[in-house]
This record gives sequence, C-alpha cells and structure tokens, in this order.
Amino acid sequence: MSLRFFTDHCVPNYVVQYLREAGHEVLRLQDHIPADSPDQVVISHAQEIDAILLSLNGDFADIVTYPPARFKGIVALQVRNHPETIIQLVQRLKNYLSINQEMEHYSGKLLVVETHRIRSRG
Repeated sequence: MSLRFFTDHCVPNYVVQYLREAGHEVLRLQDHIPADSPDQVVISHAQEIDAILLSLNGDFADIVTYPPARFKGIVALQVRNHPETIIQLVQRLKNYLSINQEMEHYSGKLLVVETHRIRSRG
C-alpha cells in the first residue's frame, strides 16, 4: 500500500524521488502553496489533502505547538546541521514505512527520525 506525504519546502528533491521510488505518493509544498507559507498553513494544507507531513523543519517536532493527536501524521527528519545524514535518515524511514504501510498507523503520531532510531510520540 502506498502512503501519501506532503513535503515541506526544506525537503530536497532527491528525498522526494527516493520515497516515490519506494512506491509512495509524495506531494511537494511548492506545487500546492507558496514556498514561504507559514508553518500553520503548511500543516493545515497537509491535513486538507489527507497527507502525512514530512519535514526537516524542527518546528514541527514541537508537540506543544503541533500536538500529534490533531494531525494525520508528522515525520520530522532530524538533520541537526549535518545534511550528509539525510540519505541515512531516509533509508531508516523507508525501512519503517515498509513495515507500517497503512495511513491510519501515522494518524495522531509524530515520528522523529534520527540516524540511530525513530522515536514515536502521540
């Protein structure tokens, strides 16, 4: 089963392609709303199109501002000023996605993807 993602403006095109090659539907922010849209508009649009938000923006990992229970799913790739880790993060995510293939699994959750683990909140 394919998952549907909405990528924030900070997600590189090669990450989008990587997830598409894994069979997932990936919608890019810049194809739907202005690239400089505020975070609240970004996450609201992800909800409107029934997608899991995928971001490198650490703001979306803030469970006080963005309580996971209110959203269809948030995936935060934790690059932490080390862009060379993005491929490793995406590979870890891809492995997780292959096991958890239903959209319902992500609803109400925040996944924080780090190089050595994935933490789930919500």
